[in-house]
Amino acid sequence: MNSPRTRVQRRPVHGVLLLDKPLGLSSNQALQKAKWLLRAEKAGHTGTLDPLATGVLPLCFGAATKFSQQHLDADKTYETTVRLGLKTSTGDAEGDVITVREVSCSAGMVVEVLDKFMGPISQVPPMHSALKKDGKALYEYAREGETVEREPRNVVIHDLDLLDMQLQGDAPFLRLRVRCSKGTYIRTLGEDIADALGCGGHLSALRRVVTGPFAEAECVSLMQLEAMDEDQRLAVLQPVEVLLPGYTEVQLDKTSSDRFLNGVRRHGPWVDCDQVAVYGGHPRALLGTAVVHGGELIPGRLLSPMEIQQILEKSPATEPLLAEQV
Repeated sequence: MNSPRTRVQRRPVHGVLLLDKPLGLSSNQALQKAKWLLRAEKAGHTGTLDPLATGVLPLCFGAATKFSQQHLDADKTYETTVRLGLKTSTGDAEGDVITVREVSCSAGMVVEVLDKFMGPISQVPPMHSALKKDGKALYEYAREGETVEREPRNVVIHDLDLLDMQLQGDAPFLRLRVRCSKGTYIRTLGEDIADALGCGGHLSALRRVVTGPFAEAECVSLMQLEAMDEDQRLAVLQPVEVLLPGYTEVQLDKTSSDRFLNGVRRHGPWVDCDQVAVYGGHPRALLGTAVVHGGELIPGRLLSPMEIQQILEKSPATEPLLAEQV
């Protein structure tokens, strides 16, 4: 017989949790755990990390979920280890070994090959990925033993640094730091580099150390979150506006704020801009995003008055837990 589960009373929580995702959990499993610990009503993430990857995973709660898409275009930085000489069915350590080759490349060859992968490159998405074709994830086809045609996609490798390497011994490897554009498959990059070296290989470790403006030093782990009390958990949340770095700020008075929140365009001496963060009120509060065109402030994604009020009140953390058996 299964033991009874404890259900907690959910509450409005608004902000961004910079989580250091642990090894072995999917992004959604990590999100659900954090959501439970915060007792949050609404949550989402800003792009996924594979279960075998660790590192920076921004989680959005409440009003922050409205702006999670803004972060998907951000550049990412990864540190990864490519195990040379062993090619697997999945491109990572989870798959079966399908090819074993001798590693005979030199350090000079490694440097030359890495240079070739700098800048704009084309990648074929791996079969073991969440990318969809005809409404079905590629990994679902892969699990059924089917390989489908995938369109190459263009990505940019901004920086590709060799942190460490071992070309001799029982477990030759390269350890790399990669700063890249959105949509880059590091697993595919690692496989392509290993293939170019003539030995093949797979990713044995992957960690995201930076995504957009967020770095691993700012993150908390699930273990740290579990050890905190309710006030401490809320205190580690970043404000919603951290999802809008580089946005031009516009401040509105109360009358204009009220109308803006109702979707009404405002007129003012603003320069045309596609990324505007709009604030209003005393104390100052984020109202939403907008674009400015021809002197008109055109509403985009808006917070509700209730969300704004809850953020200003900082949703008290002293509400009693409501435990019940199910």
